[in-house]
Amino acid sequence: MLYTIPDYYKQFSCTADECEDTCCAGWQIAIDRRSLIRYGRTAGKFRRQLHRGINWLKGTFRQSEDKRCAFLNEDNLCDMYTALGRDSLCRTCRLYPRHIEEFEDVREITLSVSCPEVARILLGKEEPVTFLNYERNGEEEYEEFDPFLYSKLVDGREVMIKILQDRTLDIELRVGLVLGIAHDMQVRIRKGEIFSCDEVFERYQKETARQFVNMRLRESRKNIKQRYAFARQMFRNLYRLELLREDWWIRLQETEHVLYETGYDKYDTIHHEFAKWIGEYMPQWKVQCEQLLVYFLYTYFCGAVYDGRAYAKVQMSVISVFLIYEMLVARWMKNEGMLDFEDVVEIVYRYSREVEHSDQNLEMMEKMMEEQLIPWFRAVFR
Repeated sequence: MLYTIPDYYKQFSCTADECEDTCCAGWQIAIDRRSLIRYGRTAGKFRRQLHRGINWLKGTFRQSEDKRCAFLNEDNLCDMYTALGRDSLCRTCRLYPRHIEEFEDVREITLSVSCPEVARILLGKEEPVTFLNYERNGEEEYEEFDPFLYSKLVDGREVMIKILQDRTLDIELRVGLVLGIAHDMQVRIRKGEIFSCDEVFERYQKETARQFVNMRLRESRKNIKQRYAFARQMFRNLYRLELLREDWWIRLQETEHVLYETGYDKYDTIHHEFAKWIGEYMPQWKVQCEQLLVYFLYTYFCGAVYDGRAYAKVQMSVISVFLIYEMLVARWMKNEGMLDFEDVVEIVYRYSREVEHSDQNLEMMEKMMEEQLIPWFRAVFR
């Protein structure tokens, strides 16, 4: 079995009670069957508290009115961990913030940026992310798994990440090239012409492809109304998702009020001012943008082997970073022209918690990407 991890994987260490936003509150924690059976057999002084803290019919931990896990005490520490040790934790609690994507004979393990400490590590990393491989004994077979499609998705992801990490190119150009690759791959997947994807990879690494994408970007920059309408629609899509935390809508409404309720001229002015400010005072955003794009792309793209949605997954990756950027602009306006590293960390992990920790939301995001294709517009990732 082949395992892959990002090169910053071992930098992570849970900050426990020092975390500014505990992972033990705000969402429902599902308990795996093996842990449920073990909890049912637990004896000793902690048995009564353990049994009262579990919803046995739903297979979840009970929560207080403010959605804190029944075992999360006032010091933001886990009573179960304290009483029974780390091995008592269910699979969800034991693995988080590790995220696992499973393929035939491959396990890809990433760290979710929904964890503030992980977001802090990734956003503070200056070097391009690399992925490390190691082998362990064991093999599994998956029904209806297409190994040839998977191999082409892996090849495509490798080319797209290579382009995203080419810092000699403008970030908008990199995004345009990656979208082009994913679009052309999708066409071939639907036609059953996967074998011709290699031609796509080769074409988009040539200078002629860069010139074409740059031309389309220059054309799109003139259409302010289109950019404004698209940005507003993409942002309003977030209201269609399952709400995991009540205060998330308040943050969405604040951003919408600042950016979209005063018309496209004001929207364009705000973005021009912010682009100038961030270029001068937070030039590291270009690197942070790259790291986030690579994170989303690496985590989700190869999942297209199961549903065929290669282009939708790349669009979701791009739009996720775009929406994070929009929220940064609104936060900058709210802070009267100020923004710092912790603002970026907070917006990233809050977005991730709402979107990535709901299978329903990920599914809906991809379907919306299929319905609302990204036009050629100035992505404002600067």
